Formats: sequence, structure tokens, C-alpha cells
Amino acid sequence: MQPQIRFCTTSQGVRIACASVGQGPPLITTPSNWESMTFVLQNRVGGRFYEVLAKRHTVIRYDRRGVGLSDRERTDFTLQADLEDLETVADGLALRRFALMGSFHLGPAAIVYAARHADRISRLILYGTYACGRMLTREDVKTSLTSMVRAHWGIASRTLAAIAAPGIGDEMLQAIASAARESATGEMVAKLLEMAYATDVVELLPEVKVPTLVLHRRGDRAIPFRLSRELTSVLPAARLVALEGTINWPWFGDSDSVLRAIYEFLGEGEEAAAAAPEPSRQAGGLVTILFTDMEGSTSLTQRLGDAEAQEVLRTHNTIVRDALRAHSGSEIKHTGDGIMASFASASRALECAIAMQTAFAEHNESAGEPIRVRIGLNAGEPIAEEKDLFGTAVQLAARICAHAEPTQILTSDLVKGLAAGKGFLFSDRGDVALRGFEDPVRLYEVRWREEG
Repeated sequence: MQPQIRFCTTSQGVRIACASVGQGPPLITTPSNWESMTFVLQNRVGGRFYEVLAKRHTVIRYDRRGVGLSDRERTDFTLQADLEDLETVADGLALRRFALMGSFHLGPAAIVYAARHADRISRLILYGTYACGRMLTREDVKTSLTSMVRAHWGIASRTLAAIAAPGIGDEMLQAIASAARESATGEMVAKLLEMAYATDVVELLPEVKVPTLVLHRRGDRAIPFRLSRELTSVLPAARLVALEGTINWPWFGDSDSVLRAIYEFLGEGEEAAAAAPEPSRQAGGLVTILFTDMEGSTSLTQRLGDAEAQEVLRTHNTIVRDALRAHSGSEIKHTGDGIMASFASASRALECAIAMQTAFAEHNESAGEPIRVRIGLNAGEPIAEEKDLFGTAVQLAARICAHAEPTQILTSDLVKGLAAGKGFLFSDRGDVALRGFEDPVRLYEVRWREEG
């Protein structure tokens, strides 16, 4: 590849170097951390990765301030500075609308940009990143790493490369470490690490309305996989694709899986889809499944007759669908005496379940025929076919709903984990044997009303 390199200048006069390759709709890819764009684009591994992307897109990559070809004197170690670098590139290249891919320590800057400039972002890709830096690792590890970077940048550059890309071979490991030392000083990298650990953009996640693809390798040692799972649970329009492997950088390891997911997400019709590797039959990543089940629907029909029983069912449907609309839920199908729905966010699914039970309780205060509903939730990666979802994750959600008592919300431990720290109150109901599942399942009740 022969990248076209140019320079864009921030309002404070900082020059940001950027390079573009390929043709087609623009795709800005942020740096991962302190690596230079020339090293990534020109080495055989990173070069191949971007050559594939450049077949269908104009791929734009840049060096953050203080790194590589951008101005090397950096004094502003803030998320706002990284955001200004991205804004400067987008404005300097006069891009009216583009796709954005944020990786590693620059993922938070991409999240902020997407929240503030939704009109300019067509699609957002977040690869191996996070929203809250303090969750990256233990405090003692943070202190040790930053101290080593300051005291022994030569050794530390190799250590950091080995953490991010284990098993890539000594030759490539040495090349990455050498490129890191050429691109940035140890003191600057230490300050960038401290900045990363202090970064927190969690509050902005609900404001990112653009379609978002979250990619992460399950065994990533640099950025724990659970952080992308938590990202996806809060982003309103996100889906998670879990990849196998341990390397953080997308161009190492099974890069075809990364490219396939990106092609599918950014695909421009049949031609782009044909150029991509074989598509997956997965629903697109981690989703939360919710089932409702109305108590005594059969006896209700026998007691009230078809017409009046159907009117009660319509009331149930209205309450459930109103809650789904208010909490970005997608109705999958009607089950006869309940509804199955899916959510991109576990938190929104729980909020929706609570809103449903609250609405049914208010309805029952004055209704001649009370409606008592069970609700069950589970999360997973179901199979999507013909606008329906199938698989173990769906089956378990249905079994959890069937186990619940009327007016109760029961959830799996995975949903509880995805919603950790979001303010929900759970009561441990222990390990429960559910029909069709060999091993007991840990269930939790979601408290939705004041006890008393």
C-alpha cells in the first residue's frame, strides 16, 4: 500500500498526521495506543489487514498527538485532547459522514465523538476497548506498570507488547517494542497509561444512538473481555461479537474473523457481502431475552369466555408493548399467553421488566380482572432465523420464566452480572433444576417494589 499522508492542525496549532488508503466510503480508525500509523500500515501483518479493508473503504488512520509523525511535544494528557485529535482529522479531511472504529485506549474518545456528533457517524465499531479505565486491572498492577515504563522504557516496551499480543513470536514482538520506543518516550507512555486508568465515559454510553458493533477476543489479556460485555449492555444500539484468541490488536491472530465481522457490519449490499468471508448465523452477539407469561390464561378463557378473555389478553399485550417501546426492546413473537422480546442491553431489559410489573400492579388496583404475570430473563448469543431467535439462551429464558411466581421477575446470573453496579436489587434464589437442563441454574429475583 502507498498511503497518502497529510497533516491537519488543531485550533491550538497541534499538527496531527493522518494517512488514507483505498477507495469507497470513509472509515476512520483510531490508533490503539502509542503505536505509529506508519508501522501498522507498512508491516506485513497490519498492512494486510488494512489492504483488505481498503478494498471497499477509504481507510483513514492517524497518529495521536505526541506520537509518530504528529507533533511530538505533548503536554495535554486528557481525553479531551484525544477527542480534539479525532475531530481535527474528520474536519481537516472535510468528511461529512463516515464510519468510525475506536480501539484499545482510544475507544473512549470514539465513544465521546459518537455521542456528540451522531449526525456525522454512520456506524461505530469498538474493538477491544472499555468505558471505565479503573476497571482495567488492579491498582497494584497499574502502579507497577507505570513505574516500570518510567524507569525502564526499553524493558517495559517489550512487556507491554507481550501483554497485548502474547505468542506472536520474538521477531514481531521485538519489532513492536522497537516501534513503540521510536514513537513515544517512556515518560509520555506512563502519562498516557495514567490517563487511560482515569478515563470514565460510562455516563455517555446511553447517548450513543448510532448502530454499534463491539468486537473483543475472549482471552484478551490487555483489556478484559467482560468490559466489552458491559459496554454492550448499556449502549442502546450495540451488539457484541465475541472472538476467539488472546491478542488485543485486530490484525494479529485470526484477523479474518475480525474482517468478516466488520464487512458484515459495514457491508454495502450484495457485492460487499460476496467479498467477505462466510457470514455467521449468530444473531450478532450478546442479547438479553425476556419472556412474560400470564397466570391462568386457560382457566380465564373457561371462566370468562373467549371474547372477555381476549380483552384481558389485549390489556396484557398493550402494557408489555408500551414498556418495550419505552425501553428499546424488540418484540420477537407472541407465545399465546405471553410475549418474547430481546434487548441489546441487560440494564434496559431489567428496567423494562420492572416497568411491566409496576404497570400491571397499577392496573390491578382498579381492574375487575387482575393480570398477574411471570417474567424471566437470560442473556446469550442466540441463533437468528426468519425474524425469530433460537438456541440454548432462549430456552433457558423460557424455563426461568416458567419457574417464576406470578408478579415475580427472575433472572440468570449472567444478566445479574451484566447489570452489576447499575442500581438493581437482586435476591439470591439459589441453584434451581430446570427442565431440559442437566446442571442446576443459579437464579436471582429482581426486586421491583418496596417490601412492607
